[in-house]
Amino acid sequence: MTRDRPTRLRREAGGFAIGSFLFALGAVPFYADAVGPTITNLTFVIGAVFFTLAALIQLALSGRRPPRQRTNRADRADWWSAAVQFAGTLLFNASTVAALITVVNTDARVGDGWRPDAWGSLAFLVASALAVVATTQRDGLWDPQARTWRCTWLNMAGSVFFGISAVGAFVIPSTSDLVSQLWANLGTFLGALCFLAAALLSRREVTAEEAGGA
Repeated sequence: MTRDRPTRLRREAGGFAIGSFLFALGAVPFYADAVGPTITNLTFVIGAVFFTLAALIQLALSGRRPPRQRTNRADRADWWSAAVQFAGTLLFNASTVAALITVVNTDARVGDGWRPDAWGSLAFLVASALAVVATTQRDGLWDPQARTWRCTWLNMAGSVFFGISAVGAFVIPSTSDLVSQLWANLGTFLGALCFLAAALLSRREVTAEEAGGA
């Protein structure tokens, strides 16, 4: 590692941790009842910004340009995973801002943020699948001794839960009700907890490697 890389990795992990914590907090009904819908949606907006900043650091660490064909498969999968995930975070910025506008502006259309939310969740699933490909190329599909193994699968689980949340958050046009309020919140909460665990684990492993002189 270069001298600056561990710092940037910690910032990346910290950004994902803060974003995940805010998404988990916003999905807790008691919090939403206590602060109201505007603050709740603002919590998601701020969380999405931290996701985007962390994803930008991850993409920068993966390389500024798409890898060439002669690059090994794991590195190619890593770069595309970071790129797709960054795009997904931008879509989450769009969906959370749309939700906030809907709350603040009574004339806004309910559910306008669902499409970017759904595409953002799909992008996270694709990014997680590519990360699994990269990890499999380096460490095998299931290797508890590998450094990145746990983080990769925690992120995959988080992406699955976010996908479930997106389905639950679909607004039925005829009634303006969600498909499932329970899964819209629970999927977000569980997914955010998975992302939070992965971020904290990643940060701890970077610190451990730096302390060991890696």
